[in-house]
Amino acid sequence: MSPAVLEVTIRRIAEHVTAHGLNTISIILHGGEPLLAGHAYLNDMVRRLREVLNPLVRLHLGVQTNGILLDETFLQVFRSFNVQVGVSLDGDSIAHDRNRRYRSGRGSYAVVSQALALLRSPEYRTIYSGLLCAVDLRNDPISVYEALLTTNPPAVDFLLPHGTWSAPPPGRDCDRTHTPYATWLIAVFERWYSSPQRETRVRLFEEILCLLLGGQSKSESVGLTPTSLIVIEADGSIEQTDTLKSAYDGAPETGMHVARDSFDAALRLPSIAARQLGVDALADECIACSLRQVCGGGLYPHRYRSDSGFRNPSVYCPDLFRLISHIRDRVRADLCAYLGTGR
Repeated sequence: MSPAVLEVTIRRIAEHVTAHGLNTISIILHGGEPLLAGHAYLNDMVRRLREVLNPLVRLHLGVQTNGILLDETFLQVFRSFNVQVGVSLDGDSIAHDRNRRYRSGRGSYAVVSQALALLRSPEYRTIYSGLLCAVDLRNDPISVYEALLTTNPPAVDFLLPHGTWSAPPPGRDCDRTHTPYATWLIAVFERWYSSPQRETRVRLFEEILCLLLGGQSKSESVGLTPTSLIVIEADGSIEQTDTLKSAYDGAPETGMHVARDSFDAALRLPSIAARQLGVDALADECIACSLRQVCGGGLYPHRYRSDSGFRNPSVYCPDLFRLISHIRDRVRADLCAYLGTGR
């Protein structure tokens, strides 16, 4: 992102904050791999964000990285400006290196582990926000979870592989009784939930528990909370969530640009407004489902089908139904036991 695009982006953010009287916003430096921008560039970027926006709003800054370039210089920059650092890690060396390799074929686990050791050291621990882990059915769930715990993460977020009805994710077929992702996640849930003390936060499980107990979700993966995310690409284009790229070519595009369009203008687009409608935006099958308030139809890109768009259940519908039902029944049983009731 050029300095000129950065400045107009910051002005758009300030405009939106002022117009709506916002108290808190979050800005995440994402990618691609954001650390490729370099130490000096990111130092200047986060400094400028803080200079302009701190007087207007409580600003949470974060960066999501694969960790390969994460060194002490970056961490000093991020600590100076209180930028929270999330790292992508898929488990132990076997699990992580299955998919995250250099072009030569060499795995990246060893380098990422060194970066995480530095990040969780006393000097930088306060800016360690947690881990993102992509679920791979070929990896043992308990081994993956316990490998993640060795890095002492404040939080872990498990991500389902992106897929749609037109291009299903690995292991997901038309058999609704076949729920491999639920099996994988339930194993982790039981290990996490049954621990005598909380070892880390697991975002997906906590979001489901919150929704089951009548709260609201802060995640796009579950629940019916209206989306509050917009993406600014490096050229200044305003786009929807970047995960929509997994649906079809150009799916996130809005045709808008920060130099000429406000975020309110983006909100009025039908494709974005549809994601503010809650239950009314769901497929008929989802509306009829007893778990609709919790599942919320699943992650929006995962609902896509080439012949019917996004008004479908998630391609992970059977897995989500089984996972949420398991968590509900497990917590219900514990609450009944605690209250001394049999119901």
